[in-house]
Amino acid sequence: MGLQNQEATTSRKKVLFLITKSNWGGAQRYVFDLATNLPKDQFEVKAIFGRRDDMDASVGPLAVNLSAKGIQGIFIPDLVRDISITKDLRALRILIDIFKKENADGNLTVHLNSSKAGGLGALAARLAGVKNIVFTSHGLAWDEDRNLFVKSVIYLMSQLTFALSHHVITISKDTHRRVPKSILIYNGIQKIDFRERDEARRKIMGQAIKDVPWIGTIGEFTRNKGYPYLIKAASILKERGLSFRMSLIGWGEDLPKIKQQAIDSGLYNIKSSAYIDLPGFVPDVGRDLKAFEIFVLASVKEGLPYVLLEAGQAGCAVIGSRIPGITDILGEDGIYIEPKDSEAIANALEKLLRDSTLRQTLGEKLKERVERKFSLEEMVSQTVALYS
Repeated sequence: MGLQNQEATTSRKKVLFLITKSNWGGAQRYVFDLATNLPKDQFEVKAIFGRRDDMDASVGPLAVNLSAKGIQGIFIPDLVRDISITKDLRALRILIDIFKKENADGNLTVHLNSSKAGGLGALAARLAGVKNIVFTSHGLAWDEDRNLFVKSVIYLMSQLTFALSHHVITISKDTHRRVPKSILIYNGIQKIDFRERDEARRKIMGQAIKDVPWIGTIGEFTRNKGYPYLIKAASILKERGLSFRMSLIGWGEDLPKIKQQAIDSGLYNIKSSAYIDLPGFVPDVGRDLKAFEIFVLASVKEGLPYVLLEAGQAGCAVIGSRIPGITDILGEDGIYIEPKDSEAIANALEKLLRDSTLRQTLGEKLKERVERKFSLEEMVSQTVALYS
């Protein structure tokens, strides 16, 4: 019996996930969902990750969540998002050593996520002799709002990552079109056990306010998420005399700046947040999305946002930027706004705030679309095929 168990263990394929930051964003959620849903009788899974951010030496929520599911994590402090020749070389050497050790039997698949981990990981895996390197592009990093030189460097590094990888997964139609020989596999989610509206509102804000419609958005506070334009739109709605409650949930480097903008606009203060709530990071917030009648994602860049899949499954009416990833999810079942256009965001929000029937219709249609097109089971099945 012991010999049979040993043979079963050694016959499993090894999969090592690699990601730069151990925070909790879309790419981290993707790694977590794949790592915890691969068939345990077929795969032995580990994860490698760097710091939560470049200044924080702690491992972050991805590592904690994986550990809670019994998945071993390997922390590399020198693996950071920003370019640092010294740290990058140290991280590269560590990765080569790890890959050589794990690939001793030639049975290793390395699955890379995020731009920095993708570049270093693909090079390290090639130098270590790994025969199956998979890279998932969670959106094209050179599309971000950066100067031309930085964009050019990112573009060249991304092309090198594509070339060094044996398989490239893309998660939106636009990225798939722009990355030759890539494989389109949509992100997927399981059926969520949502909290009811009053319970969800109490969890988010400590009270179940019922007198005004709630607008929600969730995401890391970075410039890609377009929060300044959303705050400006809220200010426009206030000037128009509309009543609403808007919760901006999440954490990130731009949170202090966004909070100050909300204060300066008269939308938020510590004692009375009559229009804007900034509750910070809310654990297990995906189950709380029924708190909102309207969900808005004013991003300027996305991969394929999990939070929009969750909002759709919750039956929220959704407003989203007309950008790749968001258009894949919404199809014709949402309201689009152009990125960085506060007036357009305000107009779309006003339309839904004044029309409860339209909110209900859009929410029901998007719920059906998400449940039909974006299943976790399909995502895992298609990815497993690449591992094999």
